[in-house]
Amino acid sequence: MTTPTPDVTVTVIVYNDAARLPRAVASLRAQTHANIEIVISDDHSTDDTPAVARRLAAEDDRIRYLRLPQNSGGCSAPRNRAVEIARAPYLMFLDSDDELPPHAVESLLAAHREREIDFAMGAVRRVRVDSGRQSTWMPHLVAERRTLEGIEADPRLLFEHLSTSKMYARAFLDRHQLRFPEGIHYEDQLFSAQAYCLAKAFTIIPDPVYVWYIEPFAAAAAASISNQRHKISNVRDRVHVQRLIDDFLVESGHAGLREDKDFKFLKHDFRMYAGDLPYRDEEWLRSFADVVNPYLDTLSPDAYARLPRPERVVLQLLRDGRLADAQLAARGLGHGVAPRHVTGDDSGATYWGDTVPASAQSRRELDVSDLDLDTRPFTSAQFRHEITELTPGPGARLTLGIRTYDPGLRLPVGPQRASLVLAPGRRRLTVPFRLDPVGPGVFEGRVQVDLAEAPLPVQGFDGVRHPLLRLEQQGLAHSGLLLAPLDFPTRTARIDYRSGATPHDVTVEPEGRNPGRLQIRWRPVGVTAHVIRPLVKKVDRPKVRNAARLVASVLR
Repeated sequence: MTTPTPDVTVTVIVYNDAARLPRAVASLRAQTHANIEIVISDDHSTDDTPAVARRLAAEDDRIRYLRLPQNSGGCSAPRNRAVEIARAPYLMFLDSDDELPPHAVESLLAAHREREIDFAMGAVRRVRVDSGRQSTWMPHLVAERRTLEGIEADPRLLFEHLSTSKMYARAFLDRHQLRFPEGIHYEDQLFSAQAYCLAKAFTIIPDPVYVWYIEPFAAAAAASISNQRHKISNVRDRVHVQRLIDDFLVESGHAGLREDKDFKFLKHDFRMYAGDLPYRDEEWLRSFADVVNPYLDTLSPDAYARLPRPERVVLQLLRDGRLADAQLAARGLGHGVAPRHVTGDDSGATYWGDTVPASAQSRRELDVSDLDLDTRPFTSAQFRHEITELTPGPGARLTLGIRTYDPGLRLPVGPQRASLVLAPGRRRLTVPFRLDPVGPGVFEGRVQVDLAEAPLPVQGFDGVRHPLLRLEQQGLAHSGLLLAPLDFPTRTARIDYRSGATPHDVTVEPEGRNPGRLQIRWRPVGVTAHVIRPLVKKVDRPKVRNAARLVASVLR
């Protein structure tokens, strides 16, 4: 009996992932287009993966199991070995910790059959494992169906560098001898850049074709490559791949894409490290600068000019060797957090920090005049609120020492009305206090908050909140985030809300990522967790809610 040629080969790469491999394979067996070949390519796992893979292959004759003779340490070799034995004219790739939606193969294959293209790509649905929250990866790039005749038609697509969101024509890969580079990480970035540049035509569809599970707090041993940014080797790998891409752009006649590619590196790759800078020690920062700065010096000035000013400031401080200042500027990126201080010169320009920068390049990059610190409407003004002291009291009381920086001198001289705002439910806890001036554009105050007074919903609250600092002036209000010390000890207290009817464990901790806000975590315990919340979930269903609304409208 002759086995029919499959339409599509989907390669599942796996290494020591016996627990999740069945889920990935099940998503392939459930595809609405059934004529597929499934190759499980095992990078020489040492757990139960081989036994699981063989069992799966025995259950479905569309599945083939390939085991590499030794571990390669990356994704490229298992993908390339699978391509060598793939029998279908179209190829896709899946990681063992992810899934394909049911219509993925059908939708991408239909795009290939509509017209001759080199690859088709679709939307990627990101799912956070810790919260279940879903989002679309680079949604603006896959919002509409379109066919492009070359990457120059939309260089923004360089941001969508995933190889797993695409179905490739085997003939296209073979014609250009396009394979994944072995022995390096971030292989997807080089492979995808090459595919974009070499393709004469490719189609984008808005349908979801990949489910990417994100584990932001995975243990170090199990963390994905992109979640190992704390390793300097990770930084070296990323920069090395960028240099390979730069060389390829020149060799392939696509040097005109360099500015767009540099912008992508600054906005995406470097930006990921920038948010981590406040949490790194001095030795790590020096090593990071040694690796990154020589490459930053090769990038297009026009790429820098396309960045938001706060990101340009962090980059320039790093390039100037002002590592502690770079850490300071990195806190609050993307959240409208002001510098502590700014300095003007005779030309009217305003610069980040206490001194006028020495070089022309530094003056250009550290010029924050375009932030309009002194003219923004009050509701969108930029301040910087830092916790300078955090003292636990009896029960769930906290005393916070707060310093507010107002570099644009938006606040009038004299004491300021302020309040700390916290909302673990629909109702807010508002604690007023006073900020007193201690210098030009600098105010300090103390506020005591009792977390036992936070107005929780009847069913309790399971989640995290970050208190805000609210300022009022002439009938207008401004709310800003509150930066916490990054090293204060975590503290947990049991709070018996409603006289013990809804107990919770409440933890106060530094955020540990992003700007490093003061973070408060509620966890229901006892009767709240085991009785009240399950009961409310049963009652809080759409039909019950609709019936309640109907009754309420009749009784009005």
